[in-house]
Amino acid sequence: MAFIATTLLAMTACTNKSVTTDVVNDFKICRGTNVSHWLSQSEERGEARRLHIQEDDFARLDSLGFDFVRLPIDEVQFWDEDGNKLPEAWELMINAINWAEKHHLRTIVDLHIIRSHYFNAVNENDKNANTLFTSEEAQQGLINLWYQLSDVLKGYSNDSVAYEFMNEPVADDHEQWNALVAKVHKALREREPQRTLVIGSNRWQGYETMKYLKVPEGDKNIILSFHYYNPMILTHRGAWWTPLGQYKGKITYPGIMITKEDFDAAPEAIKPDLEQYLTQEWNIDKIRADFADAIAAAKKYDLQLFCGEWGVYEPVERDLAYAWTKDMMKVFTENNIAWTTWCYDADFGFWDQQKHAFKDKGLVDILMADY
Repeated sequence: MAFIATTLLAMTACTNKSVTTDVVNDFKICRGTNVSHWLSQSEERGEARRLHIQEDDFARLDSLGFDFVRLPIDEVQFWDEDGNKLPEAWELMINAINWAEKHHLRTIVDLHIIRSHYFNAVNENDKNANTLFTSEEAQQGLINLWYQLSDVLKGYSNDSVAYEFMNEPVADDHEQWNALVAKVHKALREREPQRTLVIGSNRWQGYETMKYLKVPEGDKNIILSFHYYNPMILTHRGAWWTPLGQYKGKITYPGIMITKEDFDAAPEAIKPDLEQYLTQEWNIDKIRADFADAIAAAKKYDLQLFCGEWGVYEPVERDLAYAWTKDMMKVFTENNIAWTTWCYDADFGFWDQQKHAFKDKGLVDILMADY
């Protein structure tokens, strides 16, 4: 695939400096975004889904300086409950990958939510409770999904398309996830020996659990992935789905994030979650410290490190959002970490699909700046 010179230059800073000649693929990534809430976490179907993402979106991302996309997909959109393929979603996925290739973008196909595992399942009574880590049948089901995806995607160049075989695993024990990684890795390698595979850490792809991840040895076509949304009081300010979203007081970043007065005035129910922001100073050094285990894992295995999700909820004050984003970008650059923002056009995004206009061009300028 011929990538334009400007894209190659933009990617240079994120090329793994310790890559060896053992690496076969040229799946180089640096600056990307999640094309989310389309083939994943969306109720849109038919014409609305078809029109939601079009070729001009990929042309736009290319022109802005992005060099790849992460494409989340959900089992419920691609297979019915009897395991039959739902053709429309498959056609849209293929369109997206082809448009990405046409516009000099690589693609990570991310199996985001499956019926046997949902990262926000909370207990066994949840209709989406996770059976994946305790059921051999469910684990073989995951492998079978990837067999079918591979049958469709294996014709794409290993330099163009990568597979992230599961998003944000939530296993009770880290060894449960490690065992599943080994099983799915073996199954995929029998089908596609050289495809780049993106593998994340247990417990919501947390940076703090990367040290427990066991990566298949001797495979240089693996990218290690973690997600990062800290400090949540900033990135999820006002978010209805998290208790911290109820906090209405002032936030400071960098520094001690809330005052004693604002803490005292906050709802009692969220005070246990707020206490850390009353004592912990949050700044670029805290981000560096948080990333340390993930960086160490990448060095240990001599693999590219990738932050697959990070971003700020749309209602957050832009001065806070921009200050945090700039610090994140500096740490990414210092440590050769590739990334995809969460996300392109949804509630953490910079583009408004309905208005067909930027809702935060300032954010894009920060993402594309030199650090």
